[in-house]
Amino acid sequence: MRHTGIILLCFILSCTNSTRDEEEKAPTENISAEATLKNEVNKYPDSLLLLENLLGYYINAQNYDAALKAVNEAIQKDSSNPGLFDMQSALFIAKGDTTAAINSLEKAIEIYPNPPFIISLGALYAQTRNPLALEMADALLIGNKARAEKEAYFIKGLYYSFSDQKEKSIPFFDNAIRTDFQFMEAYLEKALALYVLKKYKESVEVLNRAVTLQNNFDRGYFYLGRSYEKLNKKEEAMQAYEKALMYDPNYEEAREALARLTAGN
Repeated sequence: MRHTGIILLCFILSCTNSTRDEEEKAPTENISAEATLKNEVNKYPDSLLLLENLLGYYINAQNYDAALKAVNEAIQKDSSNPGLFDMQSALFIAKGDTTAAINSLEKAIEIYPNPPFIISLGALYAQTRNPLALEMADALLIGNKARAEKEAYFIKGLYYSFSDQKEKSIPFFDNAIRTDFQFMEAYLEKALALYVLKKYKESVEVLNRAVTLQNNFDRGYFYLGRSYEKLNKKEEAMQAYEKALMYDPNYEEAREALARLTAGN
């Protein structure tokens, strides 16, 4: 999955039912949990934390429409809160509506040009090949107080990468890595650019460095496996896919790739 520049609010609510009676009670308990969260939001409408708890409940159930409805109701009560538009943008991203997400972030920035909002919007502009991404990145570089140098370089790299200028994108990813050598997304995007340029050996080198720095970087292992395949290093590719699955057992693309290679033995 490509980097989006947006950090979604994900709250995991787990429930274990060991008997049939408990399973039959689950719907009632779920309704009660939702009602409790909604009541708390209604009681304290100015609390973003309580709203986030309600959104987390909906996100866990993948009920993005209900989450958006809750945010929209909050915006109707207070349209001057930029944080609400930021939440709305994240939910639009989850639904795959990039245009709506951009509109929400633009509204947030109109109210208050907070650096995290600018970073998120810049990344979305980059992915939609909007040259405004470069302006947002420059604004982050000029505004020293933002302390977002690595994000600014990353946004520029994303813009050129999504604009089919892979060679031009790589120096910006390098700058982002030099600014923060543990910036995993920059390693990944640089490796993807090299992969598209058919520089598979260089892609392997970048990803090997990334997974050495962060040994649970599941996506790094997955794309490492893809690059190894291009180099006809089947065993190394299989090991990389196995590593990806070790750190994320639900990584379906890695599972499919490993099964394909295993079947070819």
